[in-house]
Amino acid sequence: MRRFLIDENITPEYRTQLLRHEPSLTVLVIGDEGAPARSTSDTDILEWCEQNQFNLITNNRESMPQHLSDHQKKGGHVPAIFTINLAVPMGKIIEELLIIAGASHADEYMDQIVFIPI
Repeated sequence: MRRFLIDENITPEYRTQLLRHEPSLTVLVIGDEGAPARSTSDTDILEWCEQNQFNLITNNRESMPQHLSDHQKKGGHVPAIFTINLAVPMGKIIEELLIIAGASHADEYMDQIVFIPI
């Protein structure tokens, strides 16, 4: 089962809805105990995701591709980065994340940025 870290710029309601539908998921929000602190740099967030095997859920479409590229150039890997479109209804995003969580292999999205909805 996938573990998700939700970016601080996304409402924590995404966690509530993911866990409502699939309580066995592990979902943290930046700023939670055990997660990176609020205002942590994207670079440090990617390092944390790699070390802790969490998939990042973000809405950062602009700088995240460069941060991922820089991370990979240093030999780093990230389980996945799911970039959501906040203009799409939350239910559609949750549905797709749940499908990914339940039906994909652990390394299926390794070092990829996946735009949700797909």
